[in-house]
Amino acid sequence: MVKKRVRITDTTLRDGHQSLWATRMRTEEMVPILDKLDKVGYNALEVWGGATFDVCLRYLNEDPWERLRTIKRHVHRTPLQMLLRGQSLVGYQHYPDDIVEEFVKKAVENGIDIIRIFDALNDVRNLAKPIEAAKKAGAHVQAAVVYTISPVHTLEHYLETARQLIGLGTDSICIKDMAGLLAPYRAYELVKALKEELKVTVELHSHYIGGMAVGAYLKAADAGVDIVDTAAVPLAFGASQPPVETVVRAFEGTEFDTGLDIHLLFEIAHYFEELRRKNGYERGVTRITDMKVFEHQVPGGMISNLVSQLEEQRALHRIQEVLAEIPRVREDLGYPPLVTPTSQIVGTQAVLNVLAGERYKLVPGEVKAYVRGYYGRPPAPIKEEIARRILGNEEPIACRPADLLEPRLARCAEEIKDLATSPEDVLSYALFPQVARKFFEFRRQKQAEAAAEAVGRPPKKENQPPVQQEVTGGTAAEEENMLNLKEIKELIKVIQDTDITEVHLESDGVKVAIRKGGTAPVMMAPTPVITQVVTEAAPAPAPAVAAEQPAAAPAPAVSPAPEVCKANTVEIVSPMVGTFYRSPAPDAPPFVEVGSMVTEGQTVCIIEAMKLMNEIEAEVSGKVVAVLVENGQPVEYGQPLFLIEKM
Repeated sequence: MVKKRVRITDTTLRDGHQSLWATRMRTEEMVPILDKLDKVGYNALEVWGGATFDVCLRYLNEDPWERLRTIKRHVHRTPLQMLLRGQSLVGYQHYPDDIVEEFVKKAVENGIDIIRIFDALNDVRNLAKPIEAAKKAGAHVQAAVVYTISPVHTLEHYLETARQLIGLGTDSICIKDMAGLLAPYRAYELVKALKEELKVTVELHSHYIGGMAVGAYLKAADAGVDIVDTAAVPLAFGASQPPVETVVRAFEGTEFDTGLDIHLLFEIAHYFEELRRKNGYERGVTRITDMKVFEHQVPGGMISNLVSQLEEQRALHRIQEVLAEIPRVREDLGYPPLVTPTSQIVGTQAVLNVLAGERYKLVPGEVKAYVRGYYGRPPAPIKEEIARRILGNEEPIACRPADLLEPRLARCAEEIKDLATSPEDVLSYALFPQVARKFFEFRRQKQAEAAAEAVGRPPKKENQPPVQQEVTGGTAAEEENMLNLKEIKELIKVIQDTDITEVHLESDGVKVAIRKGGTAPVMMAPTPVITQVVTEAAPAPAPAVAAEQPAAAPAPAVSPAPEVCKANTVEIVSPMVGTFYRSPAPDAPPFVEVGSMVTEGQTVCIIEAMKLMNEIEAEVSGKVVAVLVENGQPVEYGQPLFLIEKM
C-alpha cells in the first residue's frame, strides 16, 4: 500500500464550538483569526452547517448567510466545508425537494466548496436529492457513513452503504464517528476495506469523548486514510475532536507527516484560549459517565442534553436509570445511530419511560413520526409490539419521506415578502419560520435605529419585535431592557446562601422575581419584548407532527372548578414539568372544551417538555367538567389539568 501525507480538516469554527461552547462563537470573534487559519495548509475549514445556522438566528441575532460570506472574504486559500443533515439540511425535519435544491445552490454561491452530507439512519434515499443538488451546484460532495455499534451495523453494512453513495456520485466518503466509538483496530479494518474495494478518498471524523480517537486516527493512517478531523486545543477534547497539535506531533517525522507548522498552530490556539477565558467557557473534559460511552453509546453532547432534560424535570438523580434505558429504547426502535435527530428521539423517549414508571406510556409526536417512517428506514425493523403500542393498526410509510412533501418555496416567499430582502432570507424562513421572522423584525428595527441615529434623531421603537435573548453569556445581557447578568447571578447566590426565599427587583422599568426552589428568574419588560431563558436549539417537529406552539403571554388564574361529585370524578394530571397547550397548533381549536365527551386514550392536550410536544391522553371515558390550566402556562409534575366526570 502506498503511504502518503495525512491531510487535516479543521472543525474549530463548526463542530468544535458546537460540541463545547453550545455553538455560541460569534462571527466577530472568528474574523481576527481567519487569516492565520487560512495560512496553516488545512485540507478544509469546516465553518458552516450543523447547528450553526439555527443558533445564529435563534440566539445570536446573526444572519448565517452573512457569516458565510464574511468568512469567504477572509479565507482565500483553504476550501470551506459545511455539514448537511441530508434531506433535513440544517434543520430537524425533512424539507421538500425544491427547498433542498435552492438551499444547496445558495450555500455554494455564498462560499461553500465542500458539502459533507449524512443521514442519521444511513438511509441512502434521504441523501439522493442533496447529493444531486450539490453536484449540480459544483461542490465537492462528501457523503458520510454514520458509525455506530449494533448487531446490524457490520462491516458489510458500511461497505454496502458506501457502495450506494458512490453510485449516487459522491466524490469522497467520510466515516462519521459522532460518539467516539470507533476503536483503533476497527478503524483500521473499516478504512482498509473502503480503500481496497472502492478506491475512494476516505476521511475519518471522530470525537475524543471516550479517549480512543487519536489511536483510531493512527491506525486509520496505517490503513490508508486520506484526511482526519481535528480542532484547536482550546476547543478539543471532551465531546469535541482530538486536538490538531497532538495529531500533528503524532505524525511528525513519519511517512504520514502532515507538514503543518506547529508554531502557527499554537498561535491560533492562544487566540482561542483567550476567547475561551473571556467568555467563561469550560475546557473539553472526559468524565466517568462519558467513559461509559462504550456501554450506553451516548455521545457527550447527548449526555449534556439529557442532564438539561432531567434538571428541567427535577429528576437529575435518575440519570443512571436513563442511561441504562437508552440501549433498550434503541434496540426497540431498530438500532438508530445516536446522532441528530435520532439521538433526541431515543433520549427523550428513554427519559419519559423512566419518569412515567411505565415504558411507552408517554410517546411524543417525534417518536410517533419516527415509527411511522417519516425520518426514513431504520437500520433494523422496529419491534412489532412496540410499533403496535405506538401506532395501533396504522401502517408505517414505505416511500422516501420527502416524497410526501409538496413544494413549498414559493409559498414561503409569499408569506415572508414583507420582511425578506434576499432569496437567502426566504430559505431561512423556510427552515425556521418563527425564528427567522423574529430575526428579520429585529434586523429591520436595528436598521431603522441606525438610520435615525445617522440623521441625529432618536429611533422610533414602535412594534419592537419579540427577540429571543440568551441569558447564559455573550452579549445578550447588553440588549435593551435586560438587567445585568452578573447582578442576577449575585442575587441568586444570595438567596442560595441565606434564609431569603424571594426577591423582587425593578430597574429602568424591568422587573425581576427570583424565588428559592422556583423556576428561572422572570423578567417583565414594559415594551412588548418577550425575553426567554433558553439553553439550546429546539428541534422542529417532523412531518405530520403537531406544529410548534408559540410562547404565550401570562394569563390570569383559572376560575375554580365547578362542584361535581368527587367520587365519580377523575383528575388528569401533568406527567411532567412543561408548558400546557390546549390545541395541536396556534390556529387550531382546542382538543377538548368544558362539556366535551372524551373516550379513554383520546388526546386532551399537549405538554411541551424536553424540546418535544407530548400528547396527553384521557385515562377514562367521560365528560370534561373543568379545564384547570390556561393555554400556554407552565405546569409542574402532578399538577391537575382537567376534571373528567366518568359516564
